[in-house]
Amino acid sequence: MKATMKKGIAALFLAIASAASADKVELKSGSFLTGSVKSVSRDAVVFASDDLGAVTIPVANIARLDVGEHVVQRIDRSETTRALAVADGAFVAAGQPLDMADVKAIDPVPERWHGSVTAAYTGKRGNTYEDTGAVRAETTRKWEKDRFLARVAYDYGMNGTSTTDNKKTTDEWEAEVKHDHFWFAKTYTYEDVLWERDTIKDLNARYTVGLGAGYQWLDDTAFAWTGRWSFSQEVGANWIKEEWVDNDDAQAGGFAAVRYAHHLLFVPKGFENCSLFHNLKFLPEVDDWEKYLIRADVGFQVKLIGDFTFDARIEWDYDSKPASDMKKDDFLYLVGLGYKW
Repeated sequence: MKATMKKGIAALFLAIASAASADKVELKSGSFLTGSVKSVSRDAVVFASDDLGAVTIPVANIARLDVGEHVVQRIDRSETTRALAVADGAFVAAGQPLDMADVKAIDPVPERWHGSVTAAYTGKRGNTYEDTGAVRAETTRKWEKDRFLARVAYDYGMNGTSTTDNKKTTDEWEAEVKHDHFWFAKTYTYEDVLWERDTIKDLNARYTVGLGAGYQWLDDTAFAWTGRWSFSQEVGANWIKEEWVDNDDAQAGGFAAVRYAHHLLFVPKGFENCSLFHNLKFLPEVDDWEKYLIRADVGFQVKLIGDFTFDARIEWDYDSKPASDMKKDDFLYLVGLGYKW
């Protein structure tokens, strides 16, 4: 009898201790959940509910919750550890609302290498003998003050009525390396090296080396009604050297150009598995403003299963003064599968 009573008292104290240590989240709807805070981000709290398991609760839906100490990363990439709470849909620190316009992340994920590979292929056999393919691959990484990008692309195409009269219709390579260094929270300088080859356009090689400055207007910045945005603009100077099959250009040694570029990435609110992007580069020659190059793309990427993605994009290449008998415009429509890490 005494042993049973002791076990009952021990169980009661254990339950009381467990209830005392459990977190309690009050939602704006008036309902409550008990459990524990698992992780905190800029926009949401992952809460391990005793009844529902792990649930992701938007901060905007929380009326009251003490989330404990967390690392707050500011826009200038400095970090501090703060005791945080949520009150009426907003973070609070030391009894004062946290200025989220100055917050880049809460408990930021340690930086590591990221990358993606996208591939597309079509083939025909019969009255038409055709093979087309495209590959896009890139890797990126951010440090406290630096950002690195390396990418490579290849497009291939053959067309005819049989293996004997097949004709190459596309054969284009491109490789780029770019480094950004942030001197201030949003202001950076960059170095960029690009190599291109397009045998269909009689371009054996084009080398582009550039230096300039950029401004990161938005960096995965969340807006309540739209989603998360990243947007930057760059201005700089480039040296371009082109090697054509029949190169009788007086500027065969190269020429100087001005460079303008912008980069846009958008993740819609409520569709976090989808991202839309747009990039543009405009390079007019300094000594001949009627000669210029434009590179642009627009598209989207949707996460499928695991790290696999569905990718669709349109790429536009424009050369105002191409080789003889060549068109100024080139468009590529790419739909394929990708892998992202």
